[in-house]
Amino acid sequence: MNSLPVDLLLLSIATPLVAALAISLGMPLRLAKGLAAAAFAVPALIALFLWSRFAGETQHATYAFLSVYNTGLQAVGIHLSLGLNGISLPLFVLAGVVGLAAGLYAIQSNAERLKTYLVLLLVMQGGLMGVFASVDIFFFYFFHELALIPTFIMVGIWGGKDRNYAAMKMTIYLTLGAMLSLIGLIALYHKSGANSFDLIALRAALLEHGLKAAASKYIFGLLMFGFGILVSLWPFHTWAPLGYGAAPSSAAMLHAGVLKKFGLYGLVQIVLPLLPLGVAEWARPLALLAVVGNLLVIGFITIAQRDLKQMVGYSSVMHMGYAFLGIATFSVAGAGGVVLMMVAHGFSVALLFLLSTSIYHRTQTFDMTEMGGLAQKAPVMAAFFVAATMASIGLPGFANFWGELAIFVAAWQFSPLLTALSVTGVVISAIYGLRSAARVFFGPQTEAFAKVEATKPVTDLTCCEKLPALILIAALFFVGFWPRSISTQLNSAIEAIYHPSAAVQAPAATAK
Repeated sequence: MNSLPVDLLLLSIATPLVAALAISLGMPLRLAKGLAAAAFAVPALIALFLWSRFAGETQHATYAFLSVYNTGLQAVGIHLSLGLNGISLPLFVLAGVVGLAAGLYAIQSNAERLKTYLVLLLVMQGGLMGVFASVDIFFFYFFHELALIPTFIMVGIWGGKDRNYAAMKMTIYLTLGAMLSLIGLIALYHKSGANSFDLIALRAALLEHGLKAAASKYIFGLLMFGFGILVSLWPFHTWAPLGYGAAPSSAAMLHAGVLKKFGLYGLVQIVLPLLPLGVAEWARPLALLAVVGNLLVIGFITIAQRDLKQMVGYSSVMHMGYAFLGIATFSVAGAGGVVLMMVAHGFSVALLFLLSTSIYHRTQTFDMTEMGGLAQKAPVMAAFFVAATMASIGLPGFANFWGELAIFVAAWQFSPLLTALSVTGVVISAIYGLRSAARVFFGPQTEAFAKVEATKPVTDLTCCEKLPALILIAALFFVGFWPRSISTQLNSAIEAIYHPSAAVQAPAATAK
C-alpha cells in the first residue's frame, strides 16, 4: 500500500481539476494565471518526487504507491485504484513535465478567452495524470475520455485554418477508436473471469485460467485497431496532421506529446502481457502497417510538406511506426524501446509545436518557402529548433536515440527485412528535419519575410517562451545522457509482467 502520508497520485489528478473549477467561477485574470501556473506545476513536481522515491516503494507485482478508493461500483469490479509501475512511471513523469511546459506557454499566449482556455487545459492535464496513474482499466479509459473532450473544444474554438473540419474529423476518428477500445476492454474483463477491472487481478486470473486462441485473437484485434486509431496507425491516421495543424499550440503539445501515447501505453501495459496468443496472430500485419504505412508512406508525405506545423504533425504520425514495430516484436527489448520512445517523442514533438507557433508569431506564416534567415534575428530560437530536430531524427545524446536503438535491435530478431526498411525512416527524418531548419533559419531572407519584418521587427524568444522550451530540451538531454533513469525500473516491470504471461500460452491452461 501507499506508505506516504498523502496520496500524491490523487493529488496530482485533483489539483488541476480543482483549479479549473475555481477559475471557471469567475476570478480575475491575473489571479487565474497564477493559480493555473501553480496547478500545472504541482503534478510535475509530484511526478518528479515519486520518480525519485519509486525504487524504495515498489511492491505488489512491481507497483508502488498503491491506493484503492470505493466508487459504489464494486459489484462490477470497478474501483478507483491508483499506482505506478516501471512502465507507467516514465509516462506519468512525461505527462507532468509536458503539461507544465504547455501550461506555461498557454499562460503567456494572451489567447482570446484565456481563462476558458486555461480551464480546458487544466481539465486535460488532470485527465492525463489519471490515465497513467490508474491501475483499474475502467478509470484508465475514463481519464482518457476526460482529457480528450477538451481537445475537440479547443480545436473548434481556438484552432487555426480549417478548425471546424479538423475538430469534426478528430471527433469521428477518435470516438471510433475509443469505442473499439472500450468494447475490447469489456470483452477482456468478461473473458478473464476476474470480475474486476483491476490490472493486477486481471493478470492473476488470466495466468490461472488462460484464454482460447480465438478469443485472444479477436480481442487483440479490437484493441489493436481501437488503440491504433487513437495513435494514428496507418491508414487511420488522417485526423492527426489535420488536427495538430489546426490545434492551438498548447493543446497540440499535450495531445501529440502525451495523450496520443494512451493507445501505445495500453498495448504495452495491458494487451501484450494479457493476450500473447493474439500477438502471435496479429504481429506481422501490425509490423507491415507500421513500416510500410507509417514509416515509408507517411515519411515521404512528410518530406513533401511546405507548411511547418503540418510537417511536425505528419512527422509525429510517422514516428509512431517505430513504436508499433516495437510492439509487434513482442519482446522485452521491443516493449522497453517503445516506452523510451514514447517519452522521448513526447518531449521532442511538444517542443517542435511550441517552436512552430513561436516562429509563426514572428513571420505571420507557417509556409516555409516564405521564411529564411531567421537565425540572424533569433539565434536562441534557431538553437532550440535545431536541437529539437536532431532529437527527432534520433541523434545520440538525445532521449530518442535509445528508444529507436532498442526497437531496431528487437526488430532484427523479428524480421531483418522490416528492420532494414524501418532504418530508412532515420534518413527520411533527416531529410525533412534538416531541410526545414535550413529553410526557416538559414539562407537568404525571402521577400515575404522581409515585408513582415518591415512592419514589425523580429525578436528572439522571450523569457516566457524560453522557460517551457528549456524544460523540454533539458528533459531530452537528461534521458539522452542517463537512459538508466528510466530503463532500470522499466526493464524490471516488463520482466515481471511479460515472463509470467507465458503461462497463459501453456497447453495445460484451462480455456475460458
